Amino acid sequence: MRQDEIWNAETAERYDTPGTGMFAPEVLDPAVDRLAALAGDGPVLEFAIGTGRVAVPLAGRGVRVSGIELSVPMVERLRSKADAATIPVVIGDMATATSPGEYSLVYLVYNTISNLLEQAEQVACFRNAARHLKPGGRFVIELEVPELRVLPPGQRAAVFATEPGYVGVDTYDVLRQHLVSHHFEFGDGREARVFRSPHRYVWPSELDLMGELAGFTLEHRHADWSGAEFTAESRSHVSIYRLPARPTHLASH
Repeated sequence: MRQDEIWNAETAERYDTPGTGMFAPEVLDPAVDRLAALAGDGPVLEFAIGTGRVAVPLAGRGVRVSGIELSVPMVERLRSKADAATIPVVIGDMATATSPGEYSLVYLVYNTISNLLEQAEQVACFRNAARHLKPGGRFVIELEVPELRVLPPGQRAAVFATEPGYVGVDTYDVLRQHLVSHHFEFGDGREARVFRSPHRYVWPSELDLMGELAGFTLEHRHADWSGAEFTAESRSHVSIYRLPARPTHLASH
């Protein structure tokens, strides 16, 4: 399925879960705090802004936020929370679309760079971030660390979550670095509901090389938004890349 087919009106309607899941204060507040601190006085741009989970509270802090988003239904959901004057959004692919202006910070959260299913598209995303940034600007990515250690030899699937009424399973194609997340919801009867999303997983070292190709250097990497140390056991990371104070030819390719 194409990404615009996955993030349709039905998905947009079910996406927001106020106060729980990715909207829980303990998940969301540290991200907004950190991004607000990194933004300073400058405008910021969110790739794959979605329904405004991060952008709306960030704008509430007085940060000037713009966005790029592929899914029209997700933006329509955002518009129920903030108008276009408050958070302008360009409809398009985060690897190629252009938002007017120049930014001090571009950010891409909650594993969303993995929605780009080819390495070349992910590199293009870095280069697109560089094109939008002022000299010395930062690109922030939140991303899971691939959990291939959970796969027994010869197996291609692993359960990542089990809760009452819910099972989550990832299936892997390790040759292409692809995985599909399968989310099964069910009640007491025989019927179940499934939502699938394809991803291309990226190792931290590979992500750093993508940054280098776009003219970035890695400034910081932590295990979470609160600044915990990143270790071999960390399941995710927040990586902050920075352009040099003067632009280089690499960033414009």
